[in-house]
Amino acid sequence: MSNIPDTGRTSRITIRLIVIQILVVSLLLTLGGRLWYLQIRQGDEYQEAAAGNHVQQVVQPAVRGSILDARGVPLADNETRLVVSADRTELLRQRDGGEQVLADLAELLGMEEEEVRNKVRLCDSQTPQPCWNGSPYQPIPVTDEATTEQALQIRERGEAFPGIIAEPAAVRRYTAPDGASTSQVLGYLSPVTDEEVEDAKDSDSPLLRSDQIGRSGLERTYDSYLRGSAGVTRYEVDKFGRVTGEADNDEAVAGANIVTSIDSRVQAVVEKELLQAMKDARQQRDEITGRNYEADSGAVVVMENDTGRVVAMASAPDYDPNVWVGGISGGDYQELTGEDSNYPLLNRAIQGQSPAGSTFKVVTSAGAVNAGYPFEGNYDCSSSYSIGSQTFRNFESTGYGPISLGRALEVSCNTVFYRLAHQEWQKDGGSSPGDDPNDFLYETAHGFGLGKPTGIDLPAEVTGRVPDREWKRSYWEANKDSWCEMAKSDENDFAHRLARENCEEGWKLRAGDAVNFSIGQGDVLVTPIQMASIYAAIANGGTLYEPTVGKAVIGADGTVIEEIEPTESGKLPASEQTIRQLRQATEDVVTTGTASWRFAGWPQDEVPLYAKTGTATTDNKQSRSWLTTFSDDYTIVMTMDQAGTGSGASGVAVRRMYEAIYGVSEDGSIDREAALLPQPMRDLPEIDENGTIIAGEDG
Repeated sequence: MSNIPDTGRTSRITIRLIVIQILVVSLLLTLGGRLWYLQIRQGDEYQEAAAGNHVQQVVQPAVRGSILDARGVPLADNETRLVVSADRTELLRQRDGGEQVLADLAELLGMEEEEVRNKVRLCDSQTPQPCWNGSPYQPIPVTDEATTEQALQIRERGEAFPGIIAEPAAVRRYTAPDGASTSQVLGYLSPVTDEEVEDAKDSDSPLLRSDQIGRSGLERTYDSYLRGSAGVTRYEVDKFGRVTGEADNDEAVAGANIVTSIDSRVQAVVEKELLQAMKDARQQRDEITGRNYEADSGAVVVMENDTGRVVAMASAPDYDPNVWVGGISGGDYQELTGEDSNYPLLNRAIQGQSPAGSTFKVVTSAGAVNAGYPFEGNYDCSSSYSIGSQTFRNFESTGYGPISLGRALEVSCNTVFYRLAHQEWQKDGGSSPGDDPNDFLYETAHGFGLGKPTGIDLPAEVTGRVPDREWKRSYWEANKDSWCEMAKSDENDFAHRLARENCEEGWKLRAGDAVNFSIGQGDVLVTPIQMASIYAAIANGGTLYEPTVGKAVIGADGTVIEEIEPTESGKLPASEQTIRQLRQATEDVVTTGTASWRFAGWPQDEVPLYAKTGTATTDNKQSRSWLTTFSDDYTIVMTMDQAGTGSGASGVAVRRMYEAIYGVSEDGSIDREAALLPQPMRDLPEIDENGTIIAGEDG
């Protein structure tokens, strides 16, 4: 066999390999050239085209849920209005930043140019209200009161109003049924900020830039229920703004409704009587200052005894929450927040704190019993009580001799409580207490729920203050530097002498602190809602409840999502016998004591009432009126700043509130058909087969 290689066959294989290599190299060169052409030569063009294709979102705001009273009557709902809005992004594309467009818009709407400009400017730390604190990328409402003619002109003359939108929209409406504004309880809305959107993006209730959220009151507490979920339609759009497709969509989900325990009829009476009482007080002369009472503010709470549910809550001065709808004007904002406004946004029922005056004496009485003093014992009600060189006087320097604690409550004898507090202070070691002083009176005050929030379902409740030893030390530590600096002065007036004393031992609980505390004065601070909780607990046998305004959350389809049940927050630190004795003493206040002159002729056998009057004083102000009362069903607490005595300033108004609730005439007869709410409303309003909550006269 021949060993000569087949050169012809080898040549053919080599040629084939060369051809394949040439083809591969050619393909790689072609592909590389095409990639170079696309990425380098035409890269900018394709990048611009790709950037022009994006997804646009069209947001359909959800219908916000309504807030209803206990009978299903709307307190806050929605109505359709013609809303004119401005798109800042479009306005800023104008050569003059949209100035001329806004000027033309102001003329069309009959508004001031400055007002329109202010409404569309963005809020920051340097920009006062009015301004827009929502997202700059969403249309900003200019007015929600446009006429049909104005809206048509804007739509038909689009070239003259670029960036201006006029369309129907659902806006919030605060209905004030029966004249009850319920403003501080309801709260108000304003646009969400970008920061809030960012903070809420991972929460169970994320926010869109188009959302309005609650800023106070029930609108804030139950915002996540009321707001619902906005609908979002997503369109794929090319760089020319042409829709090329539709992406996934989210349907709008209407917000849930909140049924409250408020009765709008009772609320209307309470608001009316509070304002009338303030007006009447301003006609009365203050014998101490020599001028008429100012009666500049006040609050009332009406609460169910057995549940802690709030039937009515009023705070004066109040405001119309509708001024926030569609953006608040500069004038309205100044009226609500300026130095001369007296701060109507403040809910004084839960945020107004002051000394309690003699209404505090039920706490001191329970504390005295806990310390071993018998309720029916004999205690000297002298006209005054002295500690060293300081004399503490009874009201109008009246003395009643030896009396019980019940009688001391009935006639509101200060000196009985002065003596008890001073004796307890001495037993605890006076200014140099032992390691574990009993502090019965202070501990009892804490047990009554004072010095902490009640837990009501309204935002920004304040705590009040129990000025015990712990508070005295913390207050001293916070102020000692300024006291000690003032003490260096050679001046010897009262303020400088007090500063020297406080610098050295301001942390000590003094005898004067104890006796002032015993009658709800000195550094004691309480709120009307706290006092309502205390007296409702005395009425129901000793149970403290977390007050609530919300009663149920009901979906837009009528489904009951949640019933808000009463929640116990504690028990009064008092025996059943002590509570019965407190009830009897407070009934005596109405029948023969300090409130009897205001309740003469009241049908006590049919509708028994109980009360404690109080007159609190603070430096540089006229006296504050307190009247805490309860029936078998309800507690009513009323207070007015700079208005005079408890029964004198508040007695008539509180009596009229009870008359309206129970249908009692001025002559003491009872008209059951005229009674607004002779017993608490336990059931929810009726809901029809369509899920609509039916407003009824009786629920």
